[in-house]
Amino acid sequence: MRPASEAEKARLNETFADLCRISSPFGAERAIADDVTARLRAMGLEVHEDDAAGPAGAGAGNLLARIDPRPPRSGRSILLCAHLDTVEQTAPIEPVVVDGGWENANHAILGADNKAAVAVILEVARRATVEGSPVGIEILFTVAEENGLLGAAHFDAGRLRADFGYVFDHATAIGEVVTASPTYYRVGAEFHGRAAHAGIRPEDGRSAILAAALAIAAMPLGRIDAETTANVGSVSGGVGSTNVVAERARLLAEARSIDPDKAEATVGRMIDAINDGAAAAECDVDITTKRLFAGYRQKSSSPAVAAAEAALRACGYEPRRIATGGGSDANALELSGFPCVNLANGTERNHEPTERVSIAALEGMLDVVLALLDEAAALP
Repeated sequence: MRPASEAEKARLNETFADLCRISSPFGAERAIADDVTARLRAMGLEVHEDDAAGPAGAGAGNLLARIDPRPPRSGRSILLCAHLDTVEQTAPIEPVVVDGGWENANHAILGADNKAAVAVILEVARRATVEGSPVGIEILFTVAEENGLLGAAHFDAGRLRADFGYVFDHATAIGEVVTASPTYYRVGAEFHGRAAHAGIRPEDGRSAILAAALAIAAMPLGRIDAETTANVGSVSGGVGSTNVVAERARLLAEARSIDPDKAEATVGRMIDAINDGAAAAECDVDITTKRLFAGYRQKSSSPAVAAAEAALRACGYEPRRIATGGGSDANALELSGFPCVNLANGTERNHEPTERVSIAALEGMLDVVLALLDEAAALP
């Protein structure tokens, strides 16, 4: 596949900006799903939307489309995957170019996570439908990725015909190939105390907020080791008045590790801290734990990794295999038995108001994915 033309690069940037303007936080993906479906159908492709919206708590289902290889037909097919949803946006998104990169003119996310990848895949699909592709292409656009990969988790991977796939959802410099990703647990705790007047009868109260605070103080948090992290992301409780001993409090936490045993051990320590905090404050507590996704490690001999590294080199990038503390749809697809590699897409500061992607990175990923089709076809 030849490198992208100037016209293709211009259209890529235009598509990216258009997609970013469409608000699509997880749970509200209908508008972006309809827009992307229309774009694919305008290329002559059939688009199938599954029924993941309900169980994933999404505004739409996952989208799947296929492109046949050009003659002579290759026996190989690959998956290209990106997610349609974003994290919550706190202001409208108006993409502008600043110092050679796309940013939001307002103080909020840009949506490059993961609309940079969506735009690249759409442009690759456009080329393939016009000029053909050396391999079959399956395109999967998922929903609710930012809510524990729930869209991909409820996608039936048995529908895929591809030999392996690629997710483009790591916000670091182009060239990084994610070969290990963590197992991730979410931990919730509801503390139940006893209300009392804080100034007249505090000894009659049992503070649920104190129980939560003691629990958090005793938890292993932050960077536990090179493979393991833990975090408390949300704490709430009380009735909004300082003169009432808080009867209720709630916390949400997470633990993740490349080593699944370490993830489980960290969760165990967090649960112990929650129970000890509740006991010390003489409160009851209800604890929930859920593994949202499992980790994986790619074999060094993986054909998907080999094709990715060859494509990166062909485009002037030096491949770097990395382990990450972040999850992606690759975790959900790997758990279902479908081999999938996550590639860095050159975006920066995802989930932050300063999120951006350089035009060079956006256009560079288009060339990488085009080269990837050739390298996948050339595998033995």
